[in-house]
Amino acid sequence: MGAGEIGRHLAYEFSTKTRDITVIDRSEEVLNDLGESLDINVHRSDGASVTTLAEIGMTDTDLFLAATQDDPANMVACSVAKALGAKFTLCRVSTDIQREEWLFDYRQHFHIDQLFSTERLASLELAKYVRNPEGIFVEEIARGRIEIQQIRIEENSPLANRRIADLKLPERIRLAFILREGDVIVPGGQDELRVDDTVTLFGRSQNVEEFVSSLKLAPISQRKSKVVIFGGSEYSISLAQTLEGGNYEVRILEADRNRCDQLAELFRKTIILNADGTSLQHLIEEQVGMADFFIASSDEDEDNVIACLEAKSLGTRYCLALIRRADYASVIERNKKNIGILAAVSPRVVTARELLRFVPTETYHTVLNLPGKARVIQLPIRENGPSTGKKLSEINWPKNAGIVAVIRNQDAFVPVGHDTIEAGDSVYVATSQKATSDVLKILL
Repeated sequence: MGAGEIGRHLAYEFSTKTRDITVIDRSEEVLNDLGESLDINVHRSDGASVTTLAEIGMTDTDLFLAATQDDPANMVACSVAKALGAKFTLCRVSTDIQREEWLFDYRQHFHIDQLFSTERLASLELAKYVRNPEGIFVEEIARGRIEIQQIRIEENSPLANRRIADLKLPERIRLAFILREGDVIVPGGQDELRVDDTVTLFGRSQNVEEFVSSLKLAPISQRKSKVVIFGGSEYSISLAQTLEGGNYEVRILEADRNRCDQLAELFRKTIILNADGTSLQHLIEEQVGMADFFIASSDEDEDNVIACLEAKSLGTRYCLALIRRADYASVIERNKKNIGILAAVSPRVVTARELLRFVPTETYHTVLNLPGKARVIQLPIRENGPSTGKKLSEINWPKNAGIVAVIRNQDAFVPVGHDTIEAGDSVYVATSQKATSDVLKILL
């Protein structure tokens, strides 16, 4: 439901996974364009209408997705779809709704399976680069709550030539893979790390960041990283709120005085400045060149690119751009080294990547492909699965495989041996390609 920018992109991405898709929208022009370009069904109507949803046939619907920009319409449509028999409902909401979740449980009230915010997902994507700009690899899974980092063991590293059992890893951090001379190893406690190994860590973002920082030989600087965000958009608000709890000094540049007043009411630590991020003079006056990060997340793609180029020319170390058009973001990503932009993040691409795991086309979904023929897959735990109700320590895992994250209701965590696998869990498994079939036999 909803064929706006996000809805159209999701329709395209979903059509590559399954053929039985229906898009509901009120615009005949938009639907005609979609119907001509994709092999999908279109239905011109109000998606929140009981009559519409009954006609389409919710009892045979595996996934109902409400993706308009109207929060009430999305929630009502998902609630009606669920009541009519849809097996799983996904509801797009604004960041305002997500900020209120601690006050009111919208999911339970409307019987919605999953809420998502494009602004929140994009801000998490931007934040991961801020936390680890020089990382060999950094990614997030489990709704942004579990981070994956890869680090290389240097000759003078405190980890070199040490057994994993002696590392004293923080609780619920998993050292899941060792990449050694092209081979992937899932290590045990007696395995020793060697120089030039690349290790893959899974854990909550703060825990992983603290552990990686502890590996550096030099004392860790206590100076807060300086972050400048251009634009007072909802993306900027969500990003600033994500960073406020960390070791960052955050400033937002917004040209509209009234918007500045609105932003100032939302933050206690973030500084709001009435300045135009596209003005070179304003960037100089605000000493943007001394910032560690400049993140352009205004409402205009072109302004975001230009602002990043100006900030980079002034000396900002890392520049990130929010680019709404997926094709623009792809071009910038391919040329980011030449133009001095660390990353271009597209809300459409980030949202599609997150939601594709809900498309019921396979028994599992490949979330990430890692170097060395390793991967992270996501799969649901069913009521009568062979491992349902068992502790992780009771499961005979194949070599080169193991669970690295679990989503249970609204929580996400890295499991340990005494944790059990429960029906309804969504689990993430780090595995080699060869071990994937054995993993499926154990869990499905």
